[in-house]
Amino acid sequence: MPYRLRRLFRSKKQQSHSSADQKKKTPLGTSLKDNLKEFKKRTGNSSDVVIRTLTTGGMQWEAAVVYIDGIVDNTSIDEFLLEPLLKLQVPVSPVQQQDIPDYIAEQVIALGGIEPVLDWETLFEAVTIGRAVLFIDGALKALSVSTIGGERRAVEEPPTEISIRGPREGFTESIRTNTAMVRRRIKNPNLRVKTMKIGRQTKTNVEIMYLEGVADEKVVEEVHRRLKQTDMGSILDSGYIEELIEDQPSSPFPTIHFTERPDSAAGNILEGRVAVFVDGSPFILHMPAVFIQFFQSVDDYYSRSYIASSLRMLRIMVFLISLYAPATYVAATTFHQEMIPTQLLIVLSAQREAVPFPALIEAFIMEMTFEVLREAGIRMPKAVGQTVSIVGALVIGQAAVQAGIVSPAMVIIVAITAIASFTTPSYSMAIAARLIRFFLMVIAASFGFYGLILSFIMITAHLCSLRSFGVPYMAPLAPFIPADFGDSIIRLPWWKAKERPRLISGENNVREADDLKPEAPGTQSIRKQRKNTGDLNED
Repeated sequence: MPYRLRRLFRSKKQQSHSSADQKKKTPLGTSLKDNLKEFKKRTGNSSDVVIRTLTTGGMQWEAAVVYIDGIVDNTSIDEFLLEPLLKLQVPVSPVQQQDIPDYIAEQVIALGGIEPVLDWETLFEAVTIGRAVLFIDGALKALSVSTIGGERRAVEEPPTEISIRGPREGFTESIRTNTAMVRRRIKNPNLRVKTMKIGRQTKTNVEIMYLEGVADEKVVEEVHRRLKQTDMGSILDSGYIEELIEDQPSSPFPTIHFTERPDSAAGNILEGRVAVFVDGSPFILHMPAVFIQFFQSVDDYYSRSYIASSLRMLRIMVFLISLYAPATYVAATTFHQEMIPTQLLIVLSAQREAVPFPALIEAFIMEMTFEVLREAGIRMPKAVGQTVSIVGALVIGQAAVQAGIVSPAMVIIVAITAIASFTTPSYSMAIAARLIRFFLMVIAASFGFYGLILSFIMITAHLCSLRSFGVPYMAPLAPFIPADFGDSIIRLPWWKAKERPRLISGENNVREADDLKPEAPGTQSIRKQRKNTGDLNED
């Protein structure tokens, strides 16, 4: 279902939920004892909830600090919150009971990010993200202090996007760490970050990052609008967001690109794309996305242009092989034996003489077997998974050939297809090809090469009909934009890539200056320079 239709169905639900959330807000009380009693009741006396009662202001003010253990920085709470409160004496000028929180926030607490809390909903929202809340007896409001911490995974090399020459750091599950890694690469004050919370139960932090003046404002507004209209109870990963905001969720081809590398995220933002960060997920979404983007690797931008262009064309060719190799074999052996060379046809016929199944069933058996082995290798422990995949493929393939279930040629075709599928840099595009491959084999067994040609036309028409946040999916091929062709199937040298993609970036399309082409000085200029410096004797 297109995104616009889904948005109409969600609008009424979202309005009802927002109005209900506004009615739910319950103000805090002034009694510390009653507030703590209500807090314990709502948290169900959970064992990880810490309540620290104390007296401050020269034993005159009753107070309490509440927080959740494990998601706070205990050092900040002990040294910059509890210790100053315990050492606080009665101020020289008397402070009214209702002004005590303001006095403590301005004069006592040595932490940043202090916010007033007036209702229970805001209080629990602060506590559940790792902030500490300070209650003061007799005050109408509490104080929320930024003490977010806890154990987090360290920055490591991303396992899904291996680079030979590029940086070795990848995103983590901390949204602030992820945005900081992009900030270190784009030292530009125009880099904008917008924050929102999605998920009625999880209240997940979602941030939009873009470069103002480079990104298209219409795309930024559309991304923000789609995120605001997502009405779900929980958001645990960026995959939730991707499925909710993409244009064509029924299409097997992905229309949103994701990455685990900060350098890749920074490069896409510099081109004019919008990045979406989800707290708790190391995968960052990019939009809009185009088809050719899923065959680009980060190593393409760290290598020389002709090497990167050759590898890109190789990936596209191998992608077509992984998509059509089994179907082509089924069509040739079933309908079009005259297109196979005579000697090869004799060999194939001799191999298939003892096979009791048609070519389609034979291909299905081998493809399903390999998919099972691949899935088992992923789910099993890392030390055992690769061994099981390799040994299982060899043993099962050899046993199937000896038992006469499949022919040796089919084993070769499936092996080539499997290896070819691993060359696609994007996992979402590779798994789309794995699904379409089975459909193409059925078409080839039913209509031969005519069906394959028709399926190719249908897939091409479908790709040309897709949009990613208003941008044609097949750009710059359809529509053909010569100015954007320099970073599509091929990659031109940096000194020649003077403009950003026109359909993706906003009005600012200029990327590089005009005089970046390196030129080696000629012999005459070298002699002239040496002569001027006195290094070359005149005759």
